[in-house]
Amino acid sequence: MNPEDQVAEDAIALFNKRITNEVFLTIQNDPKLMHAYLKAVEVRGIDKVNQTIGKHVKSAYNLNNMNEREANPSCTLIQSHQKFV
Repeated sequence: MNPEDQVAEDAIALFNKRITNEVFLTIQNDPKLMHAYLKAVEVRGIDKVNQTIGKHVKSAYNLNNMNEREANPSCTLIQSHQKFV
């Protein structure tokens, strides 16, 4: 593998581990998305909403679960999230 391919693969692998946090940060930082998120949480509950968003992330990027979770995400909407490969 050439060096630039390796750099790209390594960067993507790191991003995949925190992609769920990035999606939740996008929601948190976008007023319209945050409003819709809060309305969904009001109707469906935070656990259901967060699990559904996590499933959509996994499906949208065709990811596989790692055997670990991120226990300290930077997003305040979640307390932990699944890491993906």
